[in-house]
Amino acid sequence: MNKIKYLLFLVPVAAVLLFSSFNSDKITKTNTENLVWHTDLKEAMEIAKKEDKPLFLFFTGSDWCGWCIRLQKEVFKTPEFEAWAKQKVVLVELDFPRRTEQTAEIKNQNNQLQQAFGVQGFPTVWFAKADDKAGKVNFEQLGSTGYVAGGPSVWLSGADQIIAKFVPNPKMAKKNMPKPAKVKAKK
Repeated sequence: MNKIKYLLFLVPVAAVLLFSSFNSDKITKTNTENLVWHTDLKEAMEIAKKEDKPLFLFFTGSDWCGWCIRLQKEVFKTPEFEAWAKQKVVLVELDFPRRTEQTAEIKNQNNQLQQAFGVQGFPTVWFAKADDKAGKVNFEQLGSTGYVAGGPSVWLSGADQIIAKFVPNPKMAKKNMPKPAKVKAKK
């Protein structure tokens, strides 16, 4: 009888230990590690110009803002968002952490952008088209959003409405069009 009680105790304990050894992050993680979040605006602007995409400016307090963390978990770290972002925008993270050190250049850049876009709360996502003329950056603000309940489909639907205002560069459209295939005429 003691052996049965011992087994009845041991089996659940072994099961708990077995399942707790799995890292739940590994189970729920997606390939969002493949997304590139730029922190240098100039670098992001070059890529956006080259790829003819709007900038996705994510103003966040990564280590203290609960709504920022929630937005990342519910939307930005999903396969739907990853596929959408790779196709449609250039991601820029403009972080205002309290416990994580940043370079003076990044702090200055982020503070200037916060003022330029009038960001007063976090999270805020601005979509913009940037133009650098003679060392001066001009932004065409397409629209902004923040945390929206409902998961990735609801959030991305709102984002699509905003980036629909993005007007592609006509020169880039011609450059990116596939060339017609040459067809040999039959004799």
